[in-house]
Amino acid sequence: MIGSVLFACSENALRSPMAEAIAKHHFGSRIYVDSVGVRESEIDPFAVEVLAEIGIDASRHVAKRMDDLLDTSFDLIVSLSPEAHHRSVELTRSSAAEVEYWNTVDPSLVEGNRETRLDAYRGLRDWLTARIHERLAQGDDPIP
Repeated sequence: MIGSVLFACSENALRSPMAEAIAKHHFGSRIYVDSVGVRESEIDPFAVEVLAEIGIDASRHVAKRMDDLLDTSFDLIVSLSPEAHHRSVELTRSSAAEVEYWNTVDPSLVEGNRETRLDAYRGLRDWLTARIHERLAQGDDPIP
């Protein structure tokens, strides 16, 4: 049973805050959820926008760095970028946390007009939602 999960990416500005917000929205009453980045950056406004479309407010997200974690006793660390995966493995050398790498696209790299770019963010949002449900739904619990 997973009691705590940490999502990690490169900057804690896009992928990991989206995953954190989605997981908290659906599982936050029974699983402790947090996110970090190898570096910190401001939250991506397109991430905030596509989360708002599904009723999740991520506008107050404050980026955190892995180096600033006070507690590293997570049951599961999900890395969402190769750089974060490497650091997550290093972080867990002295702990029993399980580390998983979810290969995710970076929608900020998509070029095009506003709607094309938003569609890339929506694709990530929907993929993360499905993957989080698949991984964190426990037993016969209905998916929220």
